Amino acid sequence: MKKISCSILIVSTVLSALLTGCGSSGGENGEVIVYNWGEYIDPETISMFEEETGIKVIYDEFETNEIMYPKVEAGATAYDVICPSDYMIQKMIDNDLLAEINFDNIPNMKNIGQQYFDQSKEFDPENKYSVPYCFGTVGILYNKTMVDGPIDSWSVLWDEKYADNILMQDSVRDAFMVSLKLNKYSMNTLNENELEIAKNALIEQKPLVQAYVIDQVRDKMIGGEAALGVIYSGEAIYTQRENTDLEYVIPKEGTNVWIDSWVIPKNAPNKENAEAFINFMCRADIALMNFEYITYSTPNTAAQALIEDEDIRNSKIAFPDLSQYENLETFQYLGAEGDELYNNLWKEVKSD
Repeated sequence: MKKISCSILIVSTVLSALLTGCGSSGGENGEVIVYNWGEYIDPETISMFEEETGIKVIYDEFETNEIMYPKVEAGATAYDVICPSDYMIQKMIDNDLLAEINFDNIPNMKNIGQQYFDQSKEFDPENKYSVPYCFGTVGILYNKTMVDGPIDSWSVLWDEKYADNILMQDSVRDAFMVSLKLNKYSMNTLNENELEIAKNALIEQKPLVQAYVIDQVRDKMIGGEAALGVIYSGEAIYTQRENTDLEYVIPKEGTNVWIDSWVIPKNAPNKENAEAFINFMCRADIALMNFEYITYSTPNTAAQALIEDEDIRNSKIAFPDLSQYENLETFQYLGAEGDELYNNLWKEVKSD
């Protein structure tokens, strides 16, 4: 999940290629039409793929899963490869929008660590439709000079001594995840009693919160404007480079492990080329290039071994052993009724 908001930057030729129709052939071996998050791939890897395979890449970008989904569902543009997030992959599987991947055509998937395929079973139960591309966790970033001792629990975000020094994510699922985990509930619960308890806890916390933010948590924490903030691990790595007083922790009550994965739509016109593209992106040197470009953690263990910076290569933030933590979950698609339930409760929190 691309966590930093970004403008849509279309690789040259994309618009003209899409407007002239997706059925046109391009390159010696045809084309592959890719739909990905903004700034979520090293452009050089696309050029290398084209040079090595003779397959022309037509590349389009989206800003959110919710923008991507209806475009794919409508089928006006038949994409070959897409990179949705976990819960959206589940929704696409449920609505019969994805093709099973022929893994015989993706031998480089051996480079993906088994723990990431195991975690993916929460949204792709048989690992038939997706190949992990990037992953991360959500945790607490704290300033060592502004808190008392090590932090290990979501409960610190309810500590009155940090009033006006707490940053929460301005996101319904992320905010409720924190409160639900604190109360030992699943972050995918639809139990109304559990959700009511989580909502009331968020309302109780609200006077202590300096701001509900998304991207700004990174800059505010770097600048020492807050003591604690809920943040994504990829962002935490960046902030620590800018401010050595910052530490990141996965709370003991558990958290969200998010995974963005390559999938192939059922109406993909160039399925074998799509599998060739995914296989190329799973190559260790290519995965390393993409990791260094976008900074979000790669599940490619062969690429991890190639990272020159020892601190990053051995970072428990970038590459945690997921088996060492309890109550880790990925977000699941809760259906229209579930979305409405969460959104209504979030409105009560924000308006109270």
